[in-house]
Amino acid sequence: MTSKILLINSSILGDNGQSRALAEHFKVRASAREGLVLTERDVAAQPLPHLDGQEVGSWMVPDEERDATQRELAARSEFLVDELLAHDVLVLAVPLYNLGIPSQLKAWFDRVLRAGKTFRYTENGPKGLVEGKRAIILAARGGQYAGTELDSQTPHLRHMLGLMGITEVDFVYSEGLNMGEGRREAALREAGQAIDSLVEAL
Repeated sequence: MTSKILLINSSILGDNGQSRALAEHFKVRASAREGLVLTERDVAAQPLPHLDGQEVGSWMVPDEERDATQRELAARSEFLVDELLAHDVLVLAVPLYNLGIPSQLKAWFDRVLRAGKTFRYTENGPKGLVEGKRAIILAARGGQYAGTELDSQTPHLRHMLGLMGITEVDFVYSEGLNMGEGRREAALREAGQAIDSLVEAL
């Protein structure tokens, strides 16, 4: 049975980013596993513009009534939603910038978190429409934040994924990467071992 993986990179540092190193480790391990097919998207190298009112407005117009500009704007989100739905596992390689996610990754989430597409409103609140998928977060951080009040990134990611219905989420933390070479090497090694276990279970 083939499992399709969508890997999203979001480091503005390109190949020098620590989250990119975690993503590369994941790619190497996944490529060695039969039955895993990986698609990669780099939202920093190919950034999406920040969401604006004109683009949101294009979503509200029925397909057959859109003008050329509205079709182009709506297609941006619809392509990304379709790409997400076509995969079984979502892997996000996420650095920590100013206690949050990169704005480039937020721009991606702004296109795939679509009422009527990936979730819907009910009398009991929003209900996710993306079923049967799981997510893996590869989190790279210069300091140590996991489990503290400063880690606003973890609940933010969990809530955005949960809004779509993706509630099976595994986090791999590589922390203290700017706290000395020894700490950095140990953190990357531990994260690599955690990634190996997750890939083996896919």
